[in-house]
Amino acid sequence: MPTTESLVELAKGRHSIYKLGKESPVPDSKIEELVNQAILSVPSAFNTQSTRLVVLLHKEHEKLWDIAADSFKPLIESGTLPEETFKNQTQPKLQGFRNAVGTILFYEDPAHVKPFQEKFPTYKDQFVPWTEHTNAMHQYFLWIGLESLGFGANLQHYNPLIDSAVAKEWDVPTDWRLIAQLVFGKPEAGAQEKPKKPVEERVKIYGRL
Repeated sequence: MPTTESLVELAKGRHSIYKLGKESPVPDSKIEELVNQAILSVPSAFNTQSTRLVVLLHKEHEKLWDIAADSFKPLIESGTLPEETFKNQTQPKLQGFRNAVGTILFYEDPAHVKPFQEKFPTYKDQFVPWTEHTNAMHQYFLWIGLESLGFGANLQHYNPLIDSAVAKEWDVPTDWRLIAQLVFGKPEAGAQEKPKKPVEERVKIYGRL
């Protein structure tokens, strides 16, 4: 049986790791199994099951970050993004993502939310925030799950810049809403520790015996 200690160790070990390589510690089938378990095991408010996942591995993953790089061209041409900034900052960052094994795209399908909004009008305005919570749980599940398989990962948000090109390339329904991109690969450098605010400022417990 799983232990609390093993869950805590995974949570403590989860960090954003940006220097990633293409060597995978497990066969692709293990990644697929983990993603399927996320879809089957992570809960959703009112059981809406609105989260959708697109997994891009190897060459398909590289294609994603080529698309991301291309999506900046109009911004450079319009002067919105200085070309020097792109070459010195954005492009190396995108190349770092491309150097990894894969990316999981996290989507929400609004078609599976609308019926619940109509059925429960009292909570109509809450369903979209609840889907965000559900999506975040899938992100966390898969982040620590990939860590348990020996991967490092980082979470990115290049939406809406890449949305239309990605939808076209992988035949994603245009009404699906892209939320985040989880990049994963072989960790080739340690994570940078981030300062933590005191627990006492962030947790309150009442009724403790």
